[in-house]
Amino acid sequence: MQHASAPSPEGPGAAPAGQDQPRRTIALVDDDRNILTTVSIALQTEGFATRLYNDGDTALKALLDNPPDLAVCDIKMPRMDGLELLRRLREQSDLPVIFLTSKDDEADEALGLAMGADDYIAKPFSQRLLLARIRAILRRSEIVRRDSVPADAEPPESLPEPIRRGRLAMDPARHLVTWADKLVSLTVTEFLILEALAVRPGVVRTRDQLMNAAYHDDVFVDDRTIDSHIKRLRRKFRAVDPQFSAIETLYGAGYSYSDE
Repeated sequence: MQHASAPSPEGPGAAPAGQDQPRRTIALVDDDRNILTTVSIALQTEGFATRLYNDGDTALKALLDNPPDLAVCDIKMPRMDGLELLRRLREQSDLPVIFLTSKDDEADEALGLAMGADDYIAKPFSQRLLLARIRAILRRSEIVRRDSVPADAEPPESLPEPIRRGRLAMDPARHLVTWADKLVSLTVTEFLILEALAVRPGVVRTRDQLMNAAYHDDVFVDDRTIDSHIKRLRRKFRAVDPQFSAIETLYGAGYSYSDE
């Protein structure tokens, strides 16, 4: 299977009759036919259109010639893997990309984020979580598009304000984070957790509160998932500043941000 178009308007996920709003299009790139099929059905049920590709080589030309709104790509694929696909894609496009990875692919995850991936989800994954991450990235992309206006144009009124806490700077509209003016590449989930901590320095956020900030309401994650994200956040900041200690643990309570 090289490419599969979305079903006809009468098929699953078709927009309701009379609805003029165009559907967002998601490209799925994976050599696993079962993942392509099941994820495509889930996305169409939620109102998305899908395009399916079973290798990176085939997908690259299609993504450049007729860009979707977002691409979900496996890392390990024949002919051209996801990392090479992303590298070539970033030479010409800022198309949002979510990687699907195996749990032991941490090095690939880090490289993918550094190359410009927007997020990653480890297999096996919850389809509800994937949908939540897709929606979050599409919302962010829409904000960035609204923000990309000429310098003399009227500034948008609804853009979130940048956050500055000591050496930390966060720009929610552009999904940019720096520490002491050094860029720190975060996933959408990591960004949302850090934002929830940084907006109220010194206030303890429970794991449940951080879950609600980072995940869609109907997505269940356990405490260990939040703990893992906190560990990744600390590791990424310590890569640019070995003395980083702004995220504090209050055992039995949760986490807080220390405004240095």
